[in-house]
Amino acid sequence: MKPHRIRMTHSLIMNYRLYKKMEIYRAKPATKQEMCQFHTDEYIDFLSKVTPDNMEQYSKEQGKYNVGDDCPVFDGLFEFCGISGGGSMEGAARLNRGKCDIAINWAGGLHHAKKSEASGFCYVNDIVLGIIELLRYKQRVLYIDIDVHHGDGVEEAFYTTDRVMTVSFHKYGEYFPGTGELRDIGVGAGKYYAVNFPLRDGITDTTYKEVFEPVIGHVMEFYRPDAVVLQCGADSLSGDRLGCFNLSMAGHANCVEFVKKFNLPTLVVGGGGYTMRNVSRAWTYETGILVNQKVGPNLPFSDFYEYFGPDYELDVRPSNMENLNSKEYLEKIKIQVLSNLERTRHAPSVQTIDVGKGLTEHQEEQDAMLDDIDEDGPGMDTRQTQRQWDCATEKEGELYSDSEDEEITSSMGVRKTGKKGLRNARDWKEGGSGTGSGNATPFTGPGGSDNASESAGGNTAKGSGATSKRDGQGRDLTEYDEELEALRKETEEETQPDNDGDVEMGGDEQPSPSAKVLTDEAADEEMIDVPAQPSTSSTSKTTKIDPVPAAESLAQAKPESATTDDKIKAEASEHSKTDAPAKGPSSGAAKPSESSIAEAAPEGSNPTATDRHTSKPPFAADEPVSSAAKAPASPAETSAKEEK
Repeated sequence: MKPHRIRMTHSLIMNYRLYKKMEIYRAKPATKQEMCQFHTDEYIDFLSKVTPDNMEQYSKEQGKYNVGDDCPVFDGLFEFCGISGGGSMEGAARLNRGKCDIAINWAGGLHHAKKSEASGFCYVNDIVLGIIELLRYKQRVLYIDIDVHHGDGVEEAFYTTDRVMTVSFHKYGEYFPGTGELRDIGVGAGKYYAVNFPLRDGITDTTYKEVFEPVIGHVMEFYRPDAVVLQCGADSLSGDRLGCFNLSMAGHANCVEFVKKFNLPTLVVGGGGYTMRNVSRAWTYETGILVNQKVGPNLPFSDFYEYFGPDYELDVRPSNMENLNSKEYLEKIKIQVLSNLERTRHAPSVQTIDVGKGLTEHQEEQDAMLDDIDEDGPGMDTRQTQRQWDCATEKEGELYSDSEDEEITSSMGVRKTGKKGLRNARDWKEGGSGTGSGNATPFTGPGGSDNASESAGGNTAKGSGATSKRDGQGRDLTEYDEELEALRKETEEETQPDNDGDVEMGGDEQPSPSAKVLTDEAADEEMIDVPAQPSTSSTSKTTKIDPVPAAESLAQAKPESATTDDKIKAEASEHSKTDAPAKGPSSGAAKPSESSIAEAAPEGSNPTATDRHTSKPPFAADEPVSSAAKAPASPAETSAKEEK
């Protein structure tokens, strides 16, 4: 009976967009005076005062009002009772005024509460309060209970009157609350107006339908009610923690659909149910039936999506539980029940009296004031007020935009998702249950590798048999992989050298002046193909060529050329003088031979990565250029150079 199941039901109803088919009303909590229409003043006063902190002071009252064991004291107890009772009372009031045909209060249905006693997790009997409100305008009210437990509180409240007929289908025999025998038919004016159909364990959809529809059909024919109150306790579903029936979700909802066919003003309330995921499933499905919209089987993504694993479907399946309700037993009970209904063939008459001013009349005055406020306009900053949004419904054949009032829908728990429904646990994992971004742009990392799924928060299914990549919203990333592959090939083509051996240089990166002199004059003297050096930069699309290896190859290829060698030696001498104090070897070190230099130069030279952004060509300590570059120029060579 935790209120958490109401939140789960509300979340599913909102995310199935069922709220667009009905009006939402925020009922005010029932006051003490309204609760005391049925309950005693002392009992209601006790509920309003007792808390977990001071419950020891009310130990005597707890025993008197049966509070403490099955009905524990918790924080917000009286507030919960007010919300439950106020919802049923206002639903009944709107039915009286003709504002709706069906009113739903899933927080209600607490049918065990007595006049001055709590029972079976029920403190305030909202059903009795709702029926009392209906009786202000309706001559006869029919109460139908499909909870696995007997609705003893409601039956006891109207046991002596013929204005309310109570019909209960429940488990009987060593089962809480121990009432609801076939012979309990009412007393006094209410004789034969209390109908009990005791059942045994394991009843199925088929057998339940065979007894429910004939009995309710005869009740409608003989009693002719003006309004119906339907209690939809979900503990009669298969797999309930406290229930012992074997009904599926469809079998439970069949009762709601059958009652709806009579087109009477109907108040639908909740009730028992102790497997929360099945309770919210059943009530959501039945809400769809009441608004004529089929829902399921796929569940929409909601705040409580993980509760519905592992199938993540809107369905409650029956088990292989044995059905102890034989056809002979059910037929015998049905004959006796129909025989009692024969005695009520003539509907009782009701004397017309002044009912006074109650909740219905107060609501008329309040709604008139709120209508005047709404007519003044919601203002410049909002499209419509919260009340206007709650009362708005979508009609078939009209177009609506999902982008309207996104702030209001998000505050009501409506989630925006790219997938309408996830089929099973595998789709739940692939679709992503966490914080992964679904629209991140993939990029190409170093070396042209695809790092889209790691960098963008995408999810790749592992171990589930899936081979495609998916983003945070479950969309396939195969098309992004194809674009990445095309981009990588295009980048490789740009960085590859042409057929003539030349390499395209970047427009913003220019070689140093000294390197330009060396390469231009060397190219004029002899054309030599220079191999491209791979770049270690991950951001540049072009390959940058360092001029020093070209000068080395030219010096080794034509050592006898005087003119070119003089210029090469002069340039290299200037650089060696500049870099010697910082990077060069000590003056006493032995000079390597020319052959050893020619072998070591290609391995140690990679100035692109060490001094990429300077115009001056870098030289490392272990990177000799040539043997002549290490020795000073001779006087003869200097004079010959000056003459030229």
